[in-house]
Amino acid sequence: MMSVTFILILTLFTSQAVADCAIQKVDKCHNKEKALPLKIIAIFAIFVASILGVCLPLATHSIPALGPESNFFIIVKSFTAGIILGTGFLHVLPEAYDQLWSECLPEKPWHEYPFPGLVAMFSAIITMMVDSLATSFCFKKHRRPEDIPHQDHHEGGDQEMGSVVNFGHPRHRPHQEINASNKESQLMHFRVVASVLELGIVVHAVVVGLSMGASDNTCTIKSLVAAMCFHQLFEGMGLGGCILRAEYSMMKVAIYVSFFSVITPLGIAVGMAITTIYNENSRGALITVGLLNSASAGILVYMSLVVLLATDFMSPRLQGCIRLQLKSYVAVYLGAGAMSLVAKWAA
Repeated sequence: MMSVTFILILTLFTSQAVADCAIQKVDKCHNKEKALPLKIIAIFAIFVASILGVCLPLATHSIPALGPESNFFIIVKSFTAGIILGTGFLHVLPEAYDQLWSECLPEKPWHEYPFPGLVAMFSAIITMMVDSLATSFCFKKHRRPEDIPHQDHHEGGDQEMGSVVNFGHPRHRPHQEINASNKESQLMHFRVVASVLELGIVVHAVVVGLSMGASDNTCTIKSLVAAMCFHQLFEGMGLGGCILRAEYSMMKVAIYVSFFSVITPLGIAVGMAITTIYNENSRGALITVGLLNSASAGILVYMSLVVLLATDFMSPRLQGCIRLQLKSYVAVYLGAGAMSLVAKWAA
């Protein structure tokens, strides 16, 4: 919602001060009357796909074969990570380049420097910083005084470091307490992951929804409806898996699910409402949406590669089972490949 408000405010303030781009596309695809029913269909179709995708992992977790500890869940999680990775590289980042390198923007500075790549890079670094600092904060918040390692002249530096990682040396604490602290710290990490991943997905969803709602291009809308339904379904599955592992209360789960499910339809509705004043080719809109897409791309790429894929593939479970590891790799390629096809379809 903050992103939508920011875009609207910036667009409204710059639309009068800065001349809009003179490029106008006039063809058989542009028709306001035909575009309206397509947008209404898009609102309901995308909402259903979104809520189905994010709720599927939450609804099937009680089935042992489909639970978060099952091999099937790991394979599906790898597939959805491939979807999110493909979304960042093939959908969001190229859109950012199109917007910030548009002919409607001045040559200096927008055409002389790859700002989308710069913003995406720093967005990924900032996401890593937030992830790391939040996890560290949660660890310190739940660490007990006896967890703090003391200098031991009979133990080496590696053992001291091991005591930090394991939340206290086994000699000082019972094994059950160590496992409880590890589980609590891991739970906090999953909650950070769920929040940051939803942020990255939602930023892009708002931008796409707003653009779709403000557009009168029936050809683009038809392609985007199908692409976004597929998009939201599998991105929702990835987000739903993270929400499940975060073990939120029913109230928080409902908030996360509702926010993810309604944000794109809401963006479309807002775009439809401001279609008379919103110009996607105005400088303010291009710069704002381009920068938001760049930041979203960085978040999605980091979350897919580092948080979702690296965490699983470097875990003892996959490292100890080559067959499961290979199946997960195939799932990643299928997910990324699927988004590659969607990119061609939605182009």
